[in-house]
Amino acid sequence: MADVPDFRSTTVEALAASVRTGERSARSLTDAALDRIDAGNAELKAFVAIDAEAAQRQADAIDERLAAGEDIGPLAGIPIGVKDLEDAAGFRTTRGAKHLEDSAVLDRDATEVARLRAAGCVVIGKTNTPESGWIGDTYNPVFGATKSPWDLSRSPGGSSGGTSAAVAGGLVPLGTGSDGGGSIRIPSSVCGMSGFKPSQGRIPHGPGPHGAADLSTVGPMARRIRDVALALDVVVGPDPNDLRSLPHPGESFRSACDDPRPPACVLWCPSIEGSELDAEVLAVTTEAVDRIRSAGVEVVEAAPIVPEVFSAFLLLFYGGMVPGYRDVIDGAAFAGVTRRLQEILTMADGLLTPESIEDARKAAQHSSIALAEAMEGFDCLLSPTTVGQTPLSERGGLVNGQESDGWVGNTYPLNVTRRPAGTTNAGFAADGMPVGIQIVGHQLDDIRALELTAWVEDLLGFDPVAPFGP
Repeated sequence: MADVPDFRSTTVEALAASVRTGERSARSLTDAALDRIDAGNAELKAFVAIDAEAAQRQADAIDERLAAGEDIGPLAGIPIGVKDLEDAAGFRTTRGAKHLEDSAVLDRDATEVARLRAAGCVVIGKTNTPESGWIGDTYNPVFGATKSPWDLSRSPGGSSGGTSAAVAGGLVPLGTGSDGGGSIRIPSSVCGMSGFKPSQGRIPHGPGPHGAADLSTVGPMARRIRDVALALDVVVGPDPNDLRSLPHPGESFRSACDDPRPPACVLWCPSIEGSELDAEVLAVTTEAVDRIRSAGVEVVEAAPIVPEVFSAFLLLFYGGMVPGYRDVIDGAAFAGVTRRLQEILTMADGLLTPESIEDARKAAQHSSIALAEAMEGFDCLLSPTTVGQTPLSERGGLVNGQESDGWVGNTYPLNVTRRPAGTTNAGFAADGMPVGIQIVGHQLDDIRALELTAWVEDLLGFDPVAPFGP
């Protein structure tokens, strides 16, 4: 059988096709992933749990079924990592939290993971996350910090940074993430990947999320958008375990990428909510927008278009975490919570009232209406994915030379307003780190938003490969 190629330069689609045709086996892909994790994970710290024997058994079963003539599915033999906020049978879900590190091993998959497995994926293990997904970096008191495959001193973004590091670093070709404030788009952007945040409910959570219920969505992560689309096709659709789950959009995400239609007119808003924008990020993304304009697309620039939403985000996101920490906040175990998260949870707890939550939801609705009005007549909204440059690990991102926790200011407004949004590589900062451009769709128009992300990816033509790899 053929040797297994570098996951950083071969598509998920091609790998799965080679398994279905017998060119290579599911076991060979799984063994390659395990070898690459063994060689690279000590430095990247992308995976926090591995079950090699279980993965090999899964792969062998797929090969046996293929030999018997069964149709395995579009992701046949693809090894994946599951973000450690999401359940996978045979593993603990620790959420990067000390008080959960000895929680019971589970015997069930989350809905997304079960659907990926049913489509032929092999679950290798769990990928790292900041505690409860609280920040756009990836470190926690249980497993430490995940590093970027672009520069081991830098952050891979977060909160799905374990998955972005694993995929961009070539350990596995596909993984799962979640996005409650940018947690798919941020790590995809800073790791040179294309990513997509679907509308909330497009992919069922099942079982329900731990906090951020008004904001968060799960989703697959891969290097390029067509592979994301391929995985989306097997995980979208309603499920009774998630009351927010949406009907199937009725079209194939992957087919929408075959010959993506260009936009006629786009809205370009460098800072969606008015956050300070790094000059170098602006320069890189402006050059990308100029290329879009040169392709015949009308580009209209706008000042900040979403009213201040961080206060609403704080209540809905961090306030949503408080009930899950209620038994911890008042006890000795609170000392084991990530220090900055302790402060935020204490602050959020003090702000929580029925009235404050209702006010936050009304603010979200007001912001959504304002965004809809601003986007009327445009195919999509474009912005830099982040307003700052990639942080050093466990530090704030740089905005015009100053460290700032607000370096992700363009992502969370799209969770508050619940818009589907993609990201793809726009170029690179002077230090060689990737910079992303964000493509925001109309409410519930996931197919078109992903199609436009594919169009921008094709037009810009970047296919960056991280220097750290197998």
